[in-house]
Amino acid sequence: MHKRLTLAATLAALPFCGFAADFVEGKHYVQVSDQAPSKSPKVTEFFSFYCHNCFNMEVMYLPAIKQGLKDGISFDTKHVDFMNSDIGTEVMRALAVIHGSDKQGELTHAMFAAIQGAEGGQGHHDHSAPGHSHEPEINSRDDIKAVFAKFGIDGAAYDKLADSKETDAKLALWREQQQAFEVQSVPSFVVNDKYRVNLQEIRTLEELSALINYLATEKDAAEDKGGSLGWAVLAMLALAAIGRRRLV
Repeated sequence: MHKRLTLAATLAALPFCGFAADFVEGKHYVQVSDQAPSKSPKVTEFFSFYCHNCFNMEVMYLPAIKQGLKDGISFDTKHVDFMNSDIGTEVMRALAVIHGSDKQGELTHAMFAAIQGAEGGQGHHDHSAPGHSHEPEINSRDDIKAVFAKFGIDGAAYDKLADSKETDAKLALWREQQQAFEVQSVPSFVVNDKYRVNLQEIRTLEELSALINYLATEKDAAEDKGGSLGWAVLAMLALAAIGRRRLV
């Protein structure tokens, strides 16, 4: 369901070290939108609570990734709809409810654990592995509400948030962007609603943070500057040509 990911194994085997790399479009990242980038720099993780590698990412790598972001870059999460089922939609709604909570970290981990087992985020339990015996605790909305109740969100409050127009709008946006940004595996990172990181070309956490920072704050700024400079050069050449004609 979550398709593929090689980053987790790669990062586990390599040290957190310095690097020297020129980021190449089409290799390290791809442009997934022709629209102007988001007004404020941001990175969005598309993930699934059912994805083993997403659980690993949440527990083992996201804290360092977030810490490596430049000031002013926001971090957001969106749940994919690879399952296209009733329970899949209920789990997506759960993330929308989590976004409105002051216990996002705890609830996110609790949802992962309820679906994959508490040990699933430590690299030694694969929910999709042959012969695995963990049965998900999440098979209905009532099961989800039981998880949230442990954190002080009762069933009525959960239903109100899960069935709100705001939540419906979020899910519609997530599905739309999943298609528009061509998110075919998770976890995936999309920067400024314009660039999707190719995790299979990333070798260290430091490299990933550097790429996200570059795409979020430098990529389009550099192009805008280059474009302005180009027009300035053309204007200067035109003025010089006019001056030459006058002298003749």
